[in-house]
Amino acid sequence: MKRVVITGMGVVSPIGTNVQTFYDSLLAAKSGIYKQGFSWGHALVAQVQDDIDSPFPKIKRLSLDRVTQMALLAVRQAADQAQIDFAADNGTTAGIYWGTGMGGAITLESAYRDLLINQVPRLRPVTIVAAMNNAATGQIGIDFGIRGPSYTYSSACSSSAVAIGEGFRAIRFGLVRTAIVGGAEALLTEGVFKAWNSLQTLAKLDADRPETSCRPFAADRSGFVLGEGAAALILEEEESARERGAAILAEVIGYGNTTDASHITQPNAAGQSLAMAQAIAEAALTPEQIHHINAHGTGTKLGDVSETNAIKQIFGSTAHAIPISATKALHGHLMGATGAVEFVAVLEALRTRTVPPTAHLFHPDVDCDLDYIVEGKRQLAILDVVMSNSFGFGGNNVTLIARRYPHP
Repeated sequence: MKRVVITGMGVVSPIGTNVQTFYDSLLAAKSGIYKQGFSWGHALVAQVQDDIDSPFPKIKRLSLDRVTQMALLAVRQAADQAQIDFAADNGTTAGIYWGTGMGGAITLESAYRDLLINQVPRLRPVTIVAAMNNAATGQIGIDFGIRGPSYTYSSACSSSAVAIGEGFRAIRFGLVRTAIVGGAEALLTEGVFKAWNSLQTLAKLDADRPETSCRPFAADRSGFVLGEGAAALILEEEESARERGAAILAEVIGYGNTTDASHITQPNAAGQSLAMAQAIAEAALTPEQIHHINAHGTGTKLGDVSETNAIKQIFGSTAHAIPISATKALHGHLMGATGAVEFVAVLEALRTRTVPPTAHLFHPDVDCDLDYIVEGKRQLAILDVVMSNSFGFGGNNVTLIARRYPHP
């Protein structure tokens, strides 16, 4: 089996539209969450503030939903860092593995509004190609001339983590030599907000400190804040990357993917721990060799306790010794993009040997009693293996593991 390395990363997020700014914001506990006014009311959001329109010609933008624009920008960053030419072998040895929960949600809601409220006689001709879930995947292929396999994964909050894991496996088993992996989400619409609100999973506004409203693992947590963004990585065969002299950022070594088979919305610690166990086994490690975890950590009452218990099931007596970050407190819950964005976060932790805090954890929950870093960024003397968890509605659980390259 092939060894799989990472040679490029890109991020478009509410706290930074490149990897450096994004990770600096995490270390500084800079929140991208705020109260936003809309025509239909107010809501807590984590929205990308930078201009994402100007990089695209106007004629191109007409066929791109916001989700695809962010996807393309993240992939361009990753490809630039990797300095890779996908045209080798006429693009047939490269693949695309992309995740999204709802695809072009903004385009879709706009179309329904035009049809049912404005009663327009004809929708925009590009409605389908902008709204479809695989729009970003197709546009990435066009932009980079990739003619190998392409897949679009939609498993709610774990979508982009699945995409990374499946791209990793494709290279590991020799199906492709290089892969663009990651995910994007842009669903800050009235319908989406109201649907999530009806599930009572959205964080309640802290009127005095809106930016602290999402509080994973805190006793006073009340839910998550909807966000938007994208992250992309370039995966390659180690041999291929070394042959072309690429700078290797890290090595992907483990992937676990399980289904709870118990409830469509309520998490299951057994399913989550099984995903972690699978990833650790594929990485040929023991739990004690994991040095840092980026938790799924949504800030929901059930979810945070379930993940805490799942970590305890796998790590046993060593669970309390593992530094854990829950970064959704700062960048919000990016749904289908969140797994990729948080994987970039643990990779930057690996690179810098510095892990970000779990922000706004003012009052820890006694049932969430692990080392959820509260004092601010923390430097670690030993940080060679990192884990990232992503769990989605429908009961899908994904764990990814990466290690320092070259392996110490």
